[in-house]
Amino acid sequence: MLPRVSAAACRAAPRYSPCRPSSSTSRDPWDVVDHTYDCVIVGSGGAGLRAALGLTERGYRTACISKVYPTRSHTVAAQGGVNAALGNMDSDDWRYHMYDTVKGSDWLGDQDAIHYMCREAPASVVELERYGVPFSRTPDGKIYQRAFGGQTLGNGGAEQARRTCACADRTGHAILQTLFGQALRRKCTFFQEFMALDLIMEQGECRGVVCYCTTDGTIHRFRSKNTVIATGGAGRLYAMATAGHVCTGDGGGMTLRAGLPLEDMEFVQFHPTGLYGVGCLITEGVRGEGGYLVNSKGERFMERYAPAHRDLASRDVVSRSMALEIREGRGCGPRKDHLLLKMSHLPRRVIDERLPGIAETASVFAGIDVHKDPIPVLPTAHYSMGGIPTNYHGEARGAQGPSGDLESVVPGLFSAGESACVSVHGANRLGANSLLDIIVFGRAAAAKIAQLSQPGEAQAPLPASAGEETIARLAGLIDSASRPATDGVSVAEIRREMQQTMQDHVSVFRTEQVLLDGAKKIEGLFSDMRTRMRLQDSSRIMNTELVDAMELENLMEQSLVTVHSALARKESRGAHAREDYPERDDLNWLKHTMAWLDHNSGKVRLAFRPVHMHTLDAAEVAPIPPRARKY
Repeated sequence: MLPRVSAAACRAAPRYSPCRPSSSTSRDPWDVVDHTYDCVIVGSGGAGLRAALGLTERGYRTACISKVYPTRSHTVAAQGGVNAALGNMDSDDWRYHMYDTVKGSDWLGDQDAIHYMCREAPASVVELERYGVPFSRTPDGKIYQRAFGGQTLGNGGAEQARRTCACADRTGHAILQTLFGQALRRKCTFFQEFMALDLIMEQGECRGVVCYCTTDGTIHRFRSKNTVIATGGAGRLYAMATAGHVCTGDGGGMTLRAGLPLEDMEFVQFHPTGLYGVGCLITEGVRGEGGYLVNSKGERFMERYAPAHRDLASRDVVSRSMALEIREGRGCGPRKDHLLLKMSHLPRRVIDERLPGIAETASVFAGIDVHKDPIPVLPTAHYSMGGIPTNYHGEARGAQGPSGDLESVVPGLFSAGESACVSVHGANRLGANSLLDIIVFGRAAAAKIAQLSQPGEAQAPLPASAGEETIARLAGLIDSASRPATDGVSVAEIRREMQQTMQDHVSVFRTEQVLLDGAKKIEGLFSDMRTRMRLQDSSRIMNTELVDAMELENLMEQSLVTVHSALARKESRGAHAREDYPERDDLNWLKHTMAWLDHNSGKVRLAFRPVHMHTLDAAEVAPIPPRARKY
């Protein structure tokens, strides 16, 4: 049985007087419930569950807060695999993995963090196997590893590495189910259908989080010595995305509202192979198993753009190549607006054993039999390389603001997974490094917490005002339902226009004027959201429109910092392709963008942090100096 805290148990929990600021016009006070834990994890995907597992193993009283049932978290959608230089299929080495990751990042990744991730990858994956992840196997019983984009056997050479440990094409699903089972076994407490709304900050320290229980309309204050944000990315910034509808960047919104920065938000990865017209992910594993892209002439066009690696070049390179093919009139279909991914030449056994999920997805959503016909695909918003700035221990940084020490950590606050920016992905993430990221840094956050605190440590009372601003915001949303219908705009209308604006103005290719136009539109939508947004449902219990409105706030705030960060970076690097600044500029732009947002005015402030060009131990692996990035 899942140790879920029921509504009845919440009502029986210790309370303080119902909290309602005098400025609120909501009809009734809100019930507020208090909880105390050693550690609180916000998010129940792979990063959150790996952190929760690491903490409960060490005896910490741990709560995991999730707005969905844990196995519906977006990690379940990861298909292709998790990278680790196990050497089961070739003579791989973690140093090769590190070089490929630095190169893939277009030298914007912090090399100390990349060093840590790649070195820890083999042990982290073997741990997963011992927890029970059912990896596919080689004939001699070892973990099966497939080829993935941008991965080589030394110094970016032409020889492709087979580094991606796979569970057929359902690797994320297998990892998530396994970690959830292990967390349950160790008595982690899960609060599901709870939406985290704001961090509780006191004198620069994170003291916990404020949450809304969607099932009974209560407000919950979680007091905790350590808070780990693992809420995933903000893929729903875009109209066409591989991300599920839960991917609304809740952790990023909470962080901005707490007066803390987000880092490198201009770098948004477009996956080359989203299912045309739908957006479902078609894993890079298809190309790793021998599939390839063709244009309307039947040409394998990637040979023109990346002669050595072709279809297995890095994702930003493949996505831009596809966009150019379409722009130059070689797209497929009546509108010439997509390309084709061929896998029908692969043996049926390979498809059925290693790519069964893709065969099912193509059949269900496009009516295609992949054994016979190609899949229509298009570059689709997939992953944010930016997020909450952290070091490789998972500690959030940027505590002192734009004019202070940008490396300074925020006491009590950690982040891991796509919500974080370590930065190991830099300007472009290599395929299958995302599952590795969540495992390594979820694990690292738990280890760092164990160094900083002990289970059961006493905690000071929360500030008496904790949660009041959050409740005022909720009350304002509820009260908007009383506004005349002719004087308001719906949540859905604003969200739809925001997503289309991001799709049109902050996409694969960017220019100054297009970004300026996009910024102006987003700023107008932000104003509409603050002043004109009107809910139709004024209830507090199971009010999905209220949840949509809070998710929209998180997305809108991140769309502002994304477009302004993109405007500021006057170069092309990785996923950020400026047609008016087509070259990479290491002299002026080998640095990270840090962005703060004024929640009331919508104004964005930027500062810049140098890239870490040092490794953890130069004797173990030397720093890799910038060079031309070719595939």
